[in-house]
Amino acid sequence: MYKRIMVPVDNSPHSDEAVELASNLAERFRSTVIGFHAYAARLHERRFTQMEPGLPERYQTPEELERQRTTHESLISNGLQIISESYLDHAQELCREREIPFERQMAEGKNYVEVLKEIDRDGYDLVAMGAVGLGAAPRSQIGGVSERVLRSTEIDVALVRKSPPDSSGIMATVDGSPESFKAVEIALALGAALEESVEVVSVFDPEFHIVAFKSIADVLSDAGAELFRFDDQQKLHEEIIDRGLETLYQGHLDTAERMGEAAGQRVKTTLLEGKPFQRLLDYADERNPKMLVIGRFGQHKTELADIGSTSENLARLARCSVLVSTGRTTPKSVDESTDSEDSAISWSAEADERLQNVPPFAQNMARQAIEEYARDGGHEEVTLEIMDEAREQMGM
Repeated sequence: MYKRIMVPVDNSPHSDEAVELASNLAERFRSTVIGFHAYAARLHERRFTQMEPGLPERYQTPEELERQRTTHESLISNGLQIISESYLDHAQELCREREIPFERQMAEGKNYVEVLKEIDRDGYDLVAMGAVGLGAAPRSQIGGVSERVLRSTEIDVALVRKSPPDSSGIMATVDGSPESFKAVEIALALGAALEESVEVVSVFDPEFHIVAFKSIADVLSDAGAELFRFDDQQKLHEEIIDRGLETLYQGHLDTAERMGEAAGQRVKTTLLEGKPFQRLLDYADERNPKMLVIGRFGQHKTELADIGSTSENLARLARCSVLVSTGRTTPKSVDESTDSEDSAISWSAEADERLQNVPPFAQNMARQAIEEYARDGGHEEVTLEIMDEAREQMGM
């Protein structure tokens, strides 16, 4: 797990909480904590220069302006360095109490820019930082520095929020993507290290296609509906895709459960319905975990995106700390179960031909649902008759 943990500090409550989390992890993973603070002396110098025209007349002579600039530069630079050292002293003391290796780093410049430069410079594998900093306002959800670091870095990011006293457990989300299974893997490691229970949650949205097709129906002409084969498409979603989603996402949870068993941990799994980010936020409020672990991307990753929309909403809106992981993993249990199922169930030529009528994006889902029905019935081959039976018995 994490061996070099970077903690940008600013002496805010969430920053202190980030140091606490980093020291907890470092104690268990035998890691080093690197405290970091950036101070913007040059920014203050520029602002002072911009304000010079508004100074009283006696300060406007060239000699006096130069004296003021020199004095201000010295006071600001030295003062900000002293403050930065104090911030790092505080973080170091927290780590010293636990005999955790601690390193100090400072830089002059724009906060988020210097944090990102430091991440690129050294071999960090986690940055733990307060979700908000000293500039937090009542409606603040995530600080500007934290958000820019989250979007721009390629290592794991823990956005730390102060946990309520009664919070407990680690919660991970899974949607079948390699990124989400990596989040489960990390949640298991954190749960073991911090002696916290682990719950894996998956959410499917059976209402999405209903809303989408209603929207299409409102604008399609009769000719367009015929060309689009609207009735067939809508029936396909209602009969196979929407009802197959529950089976598919339950399968992701079963895989997560097997990952827990392989790691010697008992994992609770929960399947929910609804808009993923909203349902997960509501459930997290209900469960009150110490941390939510999510993959940076899900199933719908695109090349130009820096973070998935569901992950972005969770990172921004969750009341608990959120760890956004950047790795990917495909559990062996997925490969093994897929291989065994493929070898156990064959398809007749006629059945396979009929399956090709299903749109490509839905074929795997339909295949899994039908094969599961055949397997439960003790059949070794999917035929047209089995497909008809599955359709009738499964309400498809």
